[in-house]
Amino acid sequence: MATPLPAGLTAGAYDIDPSHTAASFSVRHAGIAKVRGSITVTSGTITVGEDLESSSVTAELDAASVSTGDAGRDGHLKSADFWHADEKPTWTFSSTSIKADGDDYVILGDLTINGITKGVELETEFTGTAKDPFGNNRAGFEANLEVNRKDFGLTWNATLETGGFLVGDKVKITLDVSAIAKG
Repeated sequence: MATPLPAGLTAGAYDIDPSHTAASFSVRHAGIAKVRGSITVTSGTITVGEDLESSSVTAELDAASVSTGDAGRDGHLKSADFWHADEKPTWTFSSTSIKADGDDYVILGDLTINGITKGVELETEFTGTAKDPFGNNRAGFEANLEVNRKDFGLTWNATLETGGFLVGDKVKITLDVSAIAKG
């Protein structure tokens, strides 16, 4: 049985608007605090079918755009110790299915970071539609997921004098997406 679209969302193709879309992350540092950062979403398409089952999402992110507020840390994250931004500059997401979850949605798909692809689930909220002052029809979404960085080959770490490790394994990722209807 086909699952209807959220109220207000119409079928069609939507381009993700990089200037109004954000990808942020947080990871535990030294076991006591979180480091937060962002990575630029450079492009993507949301194809809304007549129902959820015929809808899809793709996106690309620029690994070299990482910003944590510390240039030294940003350089380390771009290095071969972490995600090899010079050799593997693009992260990608491609949905495999979308399903309703109460009033929200789960987008299942393949996430590629550091050249390694893993299946993930994005807990997603449709935040509505609007016509902007320039006549563009927009749709908004917020998605959250948690990944284990080691699943993507991100294994660098340092042992703490007090025990434990400098960088936590769990990384929380949040996406705030604004997409513009094509044509």
